[in-house]
Amino acid sequence: MSAAAAGERTTISLDGDWEIADSVAADALPSAYHHRGPVPGLAHSATPPFPDVDKFDSRELIQNRVSAGLLPKSALAQTAGVSRQKRNWFWYRRHFALSTPRAVAILRINKAQFGAALWVNGRKIGEHFPCFTAAIFDVSAAVHPGSNELIVRVGAHPGVLPATVTAGTDFEKLRWTPGIYDSISLQLSDNPAIETVQVAPRIADSSLVVQTRVRNYSSRKMTFSLTQRIHPWREQRVIGAAAQENITLSAGEQKIVLQSVRLPGARLWWPEDPHLYVVETSTGGDSASTRFGMRELRFDNASRRAWLNGRPYLMRGSNITLHRFFEGPHSGTLPWNEAWVRRLLVDIPKQMHWNSFRFCIGPVPDKWLDIADEAGLLIQNEYFVWTGDNWHGTENQVHFDVAEMIREYSEWMRDNWNHPSVVIWDANNETKDPIFGDKVIPAVRGLDLSNRPWENSYNPPAGPSDPVEDHPYEFQKMAGGGPDFSMTTLEKPGGLEPSRSTDHAMILNEYGWLWLNRDGSPTELTKKLYPRLLGRKNTTAERRSLDAYLLAGITEYWRASRLYAGVLHFVYLTSCEPGGYTCDNFRDVQKLELDPDFRDYMSNAFAPLGVNLRFWHPALKPGETVSLPVVLTNDDPHPAQGTLAVVLESASGSVAARRDTAFSIPPLGQRTYIIDFPVPRVTGAYILKAAAAGVQSRRRVRIP
Repeated sequence: MSAAAAGERTTISLDGDWEIADSVAADALPSAYHHRGPVPGLAHSATPPFPDVDKFDSRELIQNRVSAGLLPKSALAQTAGVSRQKRNWFWYRRHFALSTPRAVAILRINKAQFGAALWVNGRKIGEHFPCFTAAIFDVSAAVHPGSNELIVRVGAHPGVLPATVTAGTDFEKLRWTPGIYDSISLQLSDNPAIETVQVAPRIADSSLVVQTRVRNYSSRKMTFSLTQRIHPWREQRVIGAAAQENITLSAGEQKIVLQSVRLPGARLWWPEDPHLYVVETSTGGDSASTRFGMRELRFDNASRRAWLNGRPYLMRGSNITLHRFFEGPHSGTLPWNEAWVRRLLVDIPKQMHWNSFRFCIGPVPDKWLDIADEAGLLIQNEYFVWTGDNWHGTENQVHFDVAEMIREYSEWMRDNWNHPSVVIWDANNETKDPIFGDKVIPAVRGLDLSNRPWENSYNPPAGPSDPVEDHPYEFQKMAGGGPDFSMTTLEKPGGLEPSRSTDHAMILNEYGWLWLNRDGSPTELTKKLYPRLLGRKNTTAERRSLDAYLLAGITEYWRASRLYAGVLHFVYLTSCEPGGYTCDNFRDVQKLELDPDFRDYMSNAFAPLGVNLRFWHPALKPGETVSLPVVLTNDDPHPAQGTLAVVLESASGSVAARRDTAFSIPPLGQRTYIIDFPVPRVTGAYILKAAAAGVQSRRRVRIP
């Protein structure tokens, strides 16, 4: 490595192939390493493989089995869970070369589970227990010219963590796979060093606030100039700069500096036009490049809408539970294959008309958010907490350490606050625990200079205009042996209402309860549902077709209801295997091939011009005339117009009857058209569909 120019930071990527060993004890460095594996990655990708690498029964999984009568109550765990493997630790080792070390050397492990401890050249540097935030170590005194040895120890399972630290709570996760699942880098600079940069857009006056935390690691006082220059991403022309500010730091002192930069006529960041800028920060001894977008997102209680850059914006999308996908047998190294991730986050969402995702119960590698920034995705970023109502105060209740959660949430925000794609902080999933709204969110909210909204799950909203999530799950009761759910409920406005009552804007980010495994078999949560829907002798093709058909119909209904600021289907990517609770809709997850029925029906259901044929009766009478309501919903900020066609088609695609009418929908508007449709004197199975601007809403009917 050659020395960098004075004042410039050098960053060395330490990603790649690492040696790996395991142990029971935590305090003795391994004498030999017989395995190798990728960083970033997970220990299940090591060669040769480790036996039982991710076998750990979490407290929540044990609780599920006790509730189902599969285990006695005495099996309830009072800790994080029970390990089923003969190890407690994994050790990762690699060497790297330095030619001329600089005054400051900072090693950053973006994310590792379960916890990370670091040794450099045989010297222990420190430990960082949180699993979802960056571990940052000062290794200035430990590195030297020539070859250097790095050793990182991670927990083999959540049980090795201190009781105050969360490894994540998830009732539906079967295995817990350890590893360094995000990038590692070494940052070299001189003093004063830049520790963090936060960029907060102010679109009202086309400016931004830049918050820089600087530190003098040296033993002498320093006076320096802190500068900020702005240029478009992938261009070098400077379009804005902060006034030069002279700063003095004593030996070892840290300081936070706020500067304002004007960007006249700045181009805003939109999902349809995700324009990015870069701020170049310099102290004369260190430099940092921070990418950002000019965008602001708020929620409005009166309109019940998200407002993006000052105008209402409808969110459409899905969920990704990456930490569940980690445990799946087909996950491997896919989450770190950039081509695979770009198809997952860019190509397919565009085909599905999605502009939003919830990264659900667990964070993603930083590269995913970089790609989301470039793709124009709106991300509801959720921390890894799901406790339900905390088991009604039983002896198995989870008790979060408030100080630790404040620390973890603070680091989580620090790691993510410059991503324009991250528009909502989500404190937890389906959780009832007052500490988040009463203590954690108020303690950390002010750290985010962009003042993003917070979502607080089943707790009351923590702020006056924060959104609320809703999970109505229409088929849940039927799947559990309760009464039938009839899609005719969706024929009338208000036939189906949200499951929560609030004056705040709401986001629908889970609904349906119709999951199938990738092979088309029912999951644990739906194995009693499909026999009720289709009869005992149902086929894989019938189940897949019905899943897509019903899910699309529910999606159409909720979008047309205009009760939600966003409609996000559950779930786009997750684990899928025998015994699992939910699943995604990929036929082949390695090739990212969606089930064709799902792709067809759901891409229509999520089109910006929503078409909802409000008719679910299973039969039509030959010769009758039926009044068919068709709701057209325009999510775009420009008008939509054209021809609305209601068509009766046979299974072969031949048209038995058709009625056309002109439609015109204002920007962000909605209209209902009543079509008097004469049923022809035919018999058999047909598809009744409403079509506008290439979007279809389809219903299966029989004419006896």
